[in-house]
Amino acid sequence: MMYTKEFKEEALKLSDEIGVKKAAGQLGLPYYTLSSCRNKRKAEASKPRMSDSKLEKRNNELEKENAELRRANDILKDALGFFAKDRKK
Repeated sequence: MMYTKEFKEEALKLSDEIGVKKAAGQLGLPYYTLSSCRNKRKAEASKPRMSDSKLEKRNNELEKENAELRRANDILKDALGFFAKDRKK
């Protein structure tokens, strides 16, 4: 069953105040549904968050690393071609 964001937020607030079992009973929800929502909220809250500036900095670092790895890969391809050509002689 689909619930609106507002309903979920209010249900979670109620469950924080009176407990999951009572809140689920009052709202006519299965216990596991409300419990699952609380667990998801807890997991989301514990995830480390990066600021926009840190994300941008990390993205720039990864782009530089990607470019460097592409150059190294091109060098290895050229070397492979050189040695493969040399073996044919």
